[in-house]
Amino acid sequence: MPATSDAVWSEQGTTPDAIEAALRELLIARHTENGGFVAARALNMIVFVDRQWSGEIANRLRGVGRYHASRLIVLSYEPGRERLDARATVASEGDPQPGELTLLRETVIVEIGDRHLDDLLTIADPLVVSDLMTLLWSPHGHHEIVRELLGLVQAVLVDSVDEPVCREAIERARELSKEAYVVDLAWLRSTPWRERIATIFDPPEMRRELHTITSLSIRHHPDSAITAVLLIGWLASRLGWKIGQLVEHDGVLSGKASGRRQDIALRLHATPEQQVRGLAGLELKTASGLRLRLDRGPGGLHAYRRDAQGTEREWTILGASRGEAGILGEGIRQALLRDPTFAPALAVAAQMVP
Repeated sequence: MPATSDAVWSEQGTTPDAIEAALRELLIARHTENGGFVAARALNMIVFVDRQWSGEIANRLRGVGRYHASRLIVLSYEPGRERLDARATVASEGDPQPGELTLLRETVIVEIGDRHLDDLLTIADPLVVSDLMTLLWSPHGHHEIVRELLGLVQAVLVDSVDEPVCREAIERARELSKEAYVVDLAWLRSTPWRERIATIFDPPEMRRELHTITSLSIRHHPDSAITAVLLIGWLASRLGWKIGQLVEHDGVLSGKASGRRQDIALRLHATPEQQVRGLAGLELKTASGLRLRLDRGPGGLHAYRRDAQGTEREWTILGASRGEAGILGEGIRQALLRDPTFAPALAVAAQMVP
């Protein structure tokens, strides 16, 4: 990997206008240094973070691979702070050779306190590139801050797994969806599972089986019931199921949906041994006797299929899991896209959760 090259500016007791001017000067200096340096222009990202967790969040953002925001603005909040300090960095991966271009990515860390919370729009507005999509992420809650900054952004990154109550997580995502495009990491954790289900049922001879599903059982990390609920919401919205409310008993959520031809038994239960957020496995059965099972395993998903004639097949889907860094990177990428299946799945989830 090419060595990273940085140009840095910092100032104590600064202003938003001074920070924006410093960014412009850094970009000019980098381009003067080498005409092959060009500013990346795809996405602004605003992150509001408690200062004591800023190192953790910085590490998570460093792990997103090629899905870095073009301009990252970190509002680092410290209770009791009076002065506004800032540090700006314009970084590149190596130096471009003649005839080559190398992207420059900009990071601004603004240290703020309580006295600045009423002026967040004034602070952040000069720092975003106005003609780019802007994504907002507040990884430790601060829902009032998200509301304050909604007028500046077009997309909001959330993680419904972080909410202690599923119902509140769903309602909050639906409320935000009225004003911005919502990217939910809890939803993205179900992506490999949804892709596998869609792939297995894609052949024409398999599609009729979709309308004869009789049961769906999902195992999940103890904190990730919302991911399982959203996956069921996806299937229900795509297949036209009428959904009932789930009932909890002994830590298991169960219920039923009504399909075109029969009812579908639903069961969600936590798997304490699951070490990472997301799903641990699922099993789906149809009226013809088809049985499909997917389980998280080393290197990917382990798949098992038994058809109506009793023929069994097992295989491993390599690389299906992207890890938390990959999921965060995909969340940033999704801000530039539009997933038409999320909102319907979220609406169905709202009907399911007690």
